[in-house]
Amino acid sequence: MTNGGEVEHGYPHLDTARAAINALYRRLSPDGVRAYALSVAPGDVAFSDADDLYLGTQRVARALVHQLRLPDARVVVSFREMRHAASVELTAGPEYFVELNNRFRRHRRDIGAALAHEITHVLLHRLGLSFPGTRDNEILTDTATTYLGAGWLLLDAYREDADSSQKLGYLTPEEFGYVLAKRALVFDEDPRIWFTSPQGYTSYTKGRALALRDEQQPPLTTAGWTGRHRYARDRRAALDQPGGAPDPAPSGAFYAFERLPDGPRVSFPCPTCHQRIRVPVRGRVRARCGLCRTVLDCDT
Repeated sequence: MTNGGEVEHGYPHLDTARAAINALYRRLSPDGVRAYALSVAPGDVAFSDADDLYLGTQRVARALVHQLRLPDARVVVSFREMRHAASVELTAGPEYFVELNNRFRRHRRDIGAALAHEITHVLLHRLGLSFPGTRDNEILTDTATTYLGAGWLLLDAYREDADSSQKLGYLTPEEFGYVLAKRALVFDEDPRIWFTSPQGYTSYTKGRALALRDEQQPPLTTAGWTGRHRYARDRRAALDQPGGAPDPAPSGAFYAFERLPDGPRVSFPCPTCHQRIRVPVRGRVRARCGLCRTVLDCDT
C-alpha cells in the first residue's frame, strides 16, 4: 500500500503480468476463465459512511467471494494497525481470516479493493497456483484479481494529487489498466463507467492503449503499415541467413523466425493469453491459439 509516498508508474512488471494471464488460462482452462465473464458490480461493493462497519465489510466480502467463485469460503474480517493494506491467513478452510489496516475504518469506500486482493489469495491457494518469490506472487494475485473481474476496484482506489497519494496492490496504475483492458477486450465490457478516481480512469486509458497495440503487432493482419514494413524487412534478413534458427528480429519485435524441414515458420505471442504461437511463413494464414482458442488472422 502506498499511502502518501511516491507512486511507481510505467510497466516494470509487464512480463510478469503477462505470464500471470498465461498461467490463469493454463490452470483454469479457457472455459474456466469465461466463467468470470461478469465483473463485480459497483453496487455490490459500494460502502457508505452510513453503513455499519462490520456488517458492511461482511457484505462486501460475500460479494467478492461470489465473484471469485468461492461458494464455500467464509471470510472473517477484522481491523488492526499494520504496515500493509491487509493480510489473509491461508488455511484449508472453510473459514479464512482477513485483517484490514485500521485506516479503512475511515476510508470505507476502499474496503472492497483491499478485500478483493486478499480473497484472490484464497482462490489461488485453492487452485495451487503461485509464482516463486513474494513480489512475483503478489503480481500474480493483482493480475488474477483484475482479470477475473474484481481488480477494477484496486485501480479505482488509486488517487494522487500534489499533497497526497494512495495506491493499493503491487502493479503500477498503468499495469492495472493494461490487465483490465486485456480483460475488457476478451469479454467486451467497458469498465470506464465504474471509475470514481480520475487518476484511475487516466491510468486505464494508458494501459488500454498498450493492450490495443498487442492486437496490432505483425504478423497479425491488424498491424499497421509501419509494422508490416518492419516485419517484411526482418523476415528477409532472418531467412537469408545461412543455416540455423535466427534470433528474434533485431528491431525488438515480438516475433521470431526459424527454418524447419517443412519450411520457414514465425512464432509470436497470442495477444489474448501470451502463449507462443508458431505458423508457416506463406502469406495469409489463420491460426488458432492452442491455449485460449483465440482465432487470429495472420499475414506471414
